[in-house]
Amino acid sequence: MLKVKLGVLGAVAAAWVGGLFWFIQQIPDHVTDTTSRTDAIVVLTGGSERLGAGLELLKAKLAEKLFISGVYRDVDVAELLRLSQQAPEELNCCITLGYDAEDTIGNARETAAWMAENGFRSLRVVTANYHIPRGLLEFHRVLPGAELIPHPVFPAQVRLEVWWRWPGTTRLVIGEYNKYLAAILRDVLPGLFSGET
Repeated sequence: MLKVKLGVLGAVAAAWVGGLFWFIQQIPDHVTDTTSRTDAIVVLTGGSERLGAGLELLKAKLAEKLFISGVYRDVDVAELLRLSQQAPEELNCCITLGYDAEDTIGNARETAAWMAENGFRSLRVVTANYHIPRGLLEFHRVLPGAELIPHPVFPAQVRLEVWWRWPGTTRLVIGEYNKYLAAILRDVLPGLFSGET
């Protein structure tokens, strides 16, 4: 019996490690589509690079509207534009802030609601590169018929090329991988997971 248990644990561990290396290969190392227009752009808050990229895409007219999901309630568009120090005031009319999301699931849900309100069917998703696999998984779940274009940004402190040499990056990647697995398991075992970040 002990041998069987050890064998099962070993198989699970091997599958987890194999899955981790597969997951790392899914993290983009460049932006694959820089020119396609979409109905809208969404920025998932969590880093200044994301907001800057979203504003640049809006200025480049790759979409008519920008939705910023997961914003603190005491922040408005004018404040965000001031903090960005790069966006002209005329963009004010083209930006909508979402205040309800507290995690990636919430990002996807509030963006889907905003898309439905506006009749949008295509979306460029701006988030950190390591967050793209799980972000797209959640967005495809609530927007099954929409065209989604990933637009990763690349935080300087995340060193994916040699992730095993950097404890901070290692923890980040493993944590994101476990959240990705949990997101998949929510479909397989509904009700087991109540939320994730």
